[in-house]
Amino acid sequence: MAMEIDLPKPEVLFRAAEDGDASLFASLSREALDRARSLRNEDGRSLLHVAASFGRSEASPHRCFANCVTLIVVDVISASDPSINGVNSKDEEGWAPIHSAASIGNAEIIEILLSRGGDVNLINDGGRTALHYAASKGWLKVAEVLISHGAKINKKDKVGCTPLHRAASTGKSELCELLIEEGADVDVVDKAGQTPLVHAVICQNQQVALLLLRHGADLDVEDKEGYTALGRASDDFRRILIDAAKAMLEG
Repeated sequence: MAMEIDLPKPEVLFRAAEDGDASLFASLSREALDRARSLRNEDGRSLLHVAASFGRSEASPHRCFANCVTLIVVDVISASDPSINGVNSKDEEGWAPIHSAASIGNAEIIEILLSRGGDVNLINDGGRTALHYAASKGWLKVAEVLISHGAKINKKDKVGCTPLHRAASTGKSELCELLIEEGADVDVVDKAGQTPLVHAVICQNQQVALLLLRHGADLDVEDKEGYTALGRASDDFRRILIDAAKAMLEG
């Protein structure tokens, strides 16, 4: 049974959330935990939000130990009732814990958040979902978890970008492949009229551009300035794209 103690000062609790101090939260009574869940820092973030932000990614060399204690903190702070656990609460920029966990690449934290009522398609002030961040960072496992829980593949943010646009811009070919397999529209356009292929070309991501071509991306889509992917490409890149398109037609 949890020991009845007074609620520590907010700065102590937020530091514990950052450090993954599971013992402090485990020592709080149910009533104290309920009070703690309502706390917000200067950025409008809850303890759950902070704990989710300071987990370790798939790629971190110190992930195992740090992730274990962070998972315990997230598990203790969150509650089964999403109306009181703050799992979908947003900070001043509209970020919820699930956005932060996706951005740092922590699939286990996302699993906990979703099991406690987290909204997989929750958007922040930029109109982005957790899948947008997993896509742009190249977190394959995170993306798989989000998609398995119903993440919208073709969801557009405020500038009209889908997760595929984001993955194409940052050169994350594995994420592009996954998104396309799950139904991503390869010729979807953002508010500038640009397709994921154009994003890949502008950002000089040759591998992604060729992958999109293999999946049927249209080289002739014009953006709002009248440029196609070929028009946006450098001379060398343009030749590579033309050669690839010819090879596919001949093959």
